[in-house]
Amino acid sequence: MPDPNDPRVQQMMAQLQHMMSQQSSGPVNWDLARQLANQQVGEDPMVDSRSRTAGDESLRLADLWLENATTLPSGTSTTVAWTRKDWIAHTVDTWKELAEPLAAHMADALQELVPEDMRAMLGPMSSLMKGLGSTLFGAQLGQAMASLSTQVMTSTEVGLPLGPAGTAALIPANLAEYAEGLEDIDIDEVRLYVSLRETAHHRLYGHVPWLRAHILGGVEAYSRGIHIDTSAIESLTGDLDFSDQEAMRNVDLGELLRTSDTPQQQAAVARLEHMLALVGGWVSHVAAQAAGDRLPSLSKLTESARRRRATGGPAERTFEALVGMKLSPKKLREATALWEKLTEERGVDGRDAVWSHPDLMPSPEDLDDPDAFAAREPGLGDLDMSIFDQLAVNDPKPPREDDDSDGDQGKNPS
Repeated sequence: MPDPNDPRVQQMMAQLQHMMSQQSSGPVNWDLARQLANQQVGEDPMVDSRSRTAGDESLRLADLWLENATTLPSGTSTTVAWTRKDWIAHTVDTWKELAEPLAAHMADALQELVPEDMRAMLGPMSSLMKGLGSTLFGAQLGQAMASLSTQVMTSTEVGLPLGPAGTAALIPANLAEYAEGLEDIDIDEVRLYVSLRETAHHRLYGHVPWLRAHILGGVEAYSRGIHIDTSAIESLTGDLDFSDQEAMRNVDLGELLRTSDTPQQQAAVARLEHMLALVGGWVSHVAAQAAGDRLPSLSKLTESARRRRATGGPAERTFEALVGMKLSPKKLREATALWEKLTEERGVDGRDAVWSHPDLMPSPEDLDDPDAFAAREPGLGDLDMSIFDQLAVNDPKPPREDDDSDGDQGKNPS
């Protein structure tokens, strides 16, 4: 660790004291995150009335088409069109749920790095290292939100709803840029396909009470294994000017946060990747079923969505940044094939009944043999899908998993 008598360390302390006077009390400086995100968005076209109307009509039509493709009821209560800065403003609460467990564990690890002989010198600045983590995370998340706001086309493209429950949202500026790259496909058709995926996500998360908390719990389980590489801290504190926001944005948290490769972390990441693949596969399958022959370019749109994920779409960027996980396109294809097989063997009711309890969900091994899973007798009986809403009321927060268990439980997001 740095020598407290070193002039560079003393200069760093002065810079950190200035930083501490402006920081938030939590593990992430969200004021800084919002400020940097809005500064870095760049061009942010306003949503005109034509785009707003087109988006509203597309989302409502897509939700109507889904009625015959799934037994899950509509999860959309509001349809909106957002600018990029709107997306930042309306998703920050979910970012808090995703990022604060990671930031809190980082802050605790940073606090432990302060040696005993320096703690006396710090005095009232005993929370110095937590302040460092708060600012670093605020800067990094601000940058991440700004980048994603220029890419995402909906509120759910990262794999779960980031906005308010029941709010189906399109970002017209990003959708238009995406459509420009698709040759010979009319933007109205692109908008409808994107709307199908958005409203399908809302049906799933709105009526599967345990799902959202399962995803968030996977991130939290991963965060419990965080430890800090001391050599990275020494390198960072030697040269970094904490009053320089540009320098703070360029700090590589991947180098700062080197996590233990523990079995618990590996299991958490594997569960998270598997569940996100099942969600993405179900959405892809159900959207295609709902579209049927009403979208002439459906096959091209489906392939484009797959390529987008394979080359690092918003979902891939988000979870790689949070937990170092790269979502596998192969797993997504396998999950889509499994849901297709379930529809063939059990029908729409039987397929969607699998979501009624996490213990009914396909395992990673089942993705390798969808025929065997589809032919297997369903566990826990053939549950009526009408119980989903009652489950959400009577059991909104099932027991939380232990570190070594197979799945997370959670609450109804609606």
